[in-house]
Amino acid sequence: MTDHAVSAALPYPDGDFFAFETLLPAAELARLNEIRDWMEANVRPISRDFWNRSEFPVHLIPEVAKLDMISPVRRQGHSHLLAGMVTAAIHRVDASFGTFFSGHDGLFTGSIELLASEEQKAAWLPDIYALRKTGVFAITEPLAGSDVAGGTQTTAERRGDNWVLNGEKRWIGNSTFSDYVIIWAKDVADDQVKGFLVETSRAGFTATLIENRIALRAVQNADIVLQDVVVPHFNKLAGANSFRDTNKVLKTTRATVGWQAVGIQLAAFDVARKYAVERHQFGKPIASFQLIQEQLVTMLSNAQASMGMMVRLAQMEDDGTTRNEHSAMAKAFVTKCMRETVALGRGILGGNGVSVDYEMAKIFCDAEAIYTYEGTYEINTLVAGRAITGIAAFV
Repeated sequence: MTDHAVSAALPYPDGDFFAFETLLPAAELARLNEIRDWMEANVRPISRDFWNRSEFPVHLIPEVAKLDMISPVRRQGHSHLLAGMVTAAIHRVDASFGTFFSGHDGLFTGSIELLASEEQKAAWLPDIYALRKTGVFAITEPLAGSDVAGGTQTTAERRGDNWVLNGEKRWIGNSTFSDYVIIWAKDVADDQVKGFLVETSRAGFTATLIENRIALRAVQNADIVLQDVVVPHFNKLAGANSFRDTNKVLKTTRATVGWQAVGIQLAAFDVARKYAVERHQFGKPIASFQLIQEQLVTMLSNAQASMGMMVRLAQMEDDGTTRNEHSAMAKAFVTKCMRETVALGRGILGGNGVSVDYEMAKIFCDAEAIYTYEGTYEINTLVAGRAITGIAAFV
């Protein structure tokens, strides 16, 4: 029996067990399906090949531009729920492509929307929305990850009408081909971390691909070196004057990572369910065995519990009632569920679960990056713990 035939006979062929997508208005649901169909037609057929070669399909960026997906909430007036479900749908097909989208749309574009002056927005956003220019967000450093708030070593020095930046950044996705990078650097005059829009073509800026990565291999994660990089004062984000200002961006993007983890879980479920129905052992499909059914149910339960939390968080975002601890708890919980889900899926495929040809190995590895970035599980848990106890476990 083909997977198509099996899916047609199932009451839940898409994994939306609790019908969360029915919460979307008809127009937003149509938009979600449009993007989902585009991903299936254009990204899925090539995703494993680009992942294996550690290359990004830059030729698809002009096609993404035609979909007009950038800034669905602030620019287009859509709900956070649609934006989240779009993120999940993209990651369900390919997490590397999804990371490019979320990095450009959320971290980079979001920083400008939230922290730039009106004059800066007018100068930069039209090209950014149209993907004529792409950008990334650079805050992590070789020696500063979870403690980057106080540990930032990249410096910015004001010299007349310019700033001079020096330092290093690490794990900056797709910065090898992006036009812009938002660099967070400590002002030597007041020790405050500030944000700067830096063109990657500027003298003294270099981005070197990090080799030998096991996760999000198509993402061009790079080490960035800034050596006396001169940027005009106009490129200093007007509203980015302390590390606290980054929280305006990170509160939203942590929620985005939660949606990414939902998509990864659904991707793992898709592969595991199909394999379990088609794979025969002891003369019958392994989906007929009780232990396999329990594992599939656990995988989908994790995904649906994660979806439920993310739906509620999106509703709170639309209401304007979210706080940092809400997105921190969601990111921690959903990525924890994700880790169990992909591990179960990899196990269902047995030895084939470690071959990218069966896709599960790719999903399994990509989950590890999502578990870590935008604040590790431990740090996000402690942010939530501080909120419920009133006691900070770290400074």
